[in-house]
Amino acid sequence: MSTILIVEDEPDVLLLLENRVRGAGHEVLSAIDGEQGLELAATQKPDLIILDWMMPKRDGIEVCEELRRHDPDHRLKVLMLTARSQRSDVDRAFEAGADDYIVKPFSSRELIERIGALLSPATD
Repeated sequence: MSTILIVEDEPDVLLLLENRVRGAGHEVLSAIDGEQGLELAATQKPDLIILDWMMPKRDGIEVCEELRRHDPDHRLKVLMLTARSQRSDVDRAFEAGADDYIVKPFSSRELIERIGALLSPATD
């Protein structure tokens, strides 16, 4: 079982994500802002983070950049899940170190498939 940290400030979206991810068999941790997300990432060592962009205290890009300073090899997978849909936003997220990017509104099935792909061991 993988541990997934969800960093999302909208309570309804957070609840939906928690239910979908838990239903797919993963352990779930939650944070409601970027600072809390960074603290949980440091102390709980999740396998993957689902990260919103627009949040209080520290936005998702800042969080992603901070995570990558401590994990340049991308052991921790980061999936940006955000309403920001411009090509420049997607590019910015990948430049910050995101491993994948999904635009809200999202398909629960697609989310679970992308999580599975990110958590699958790499094959050479």
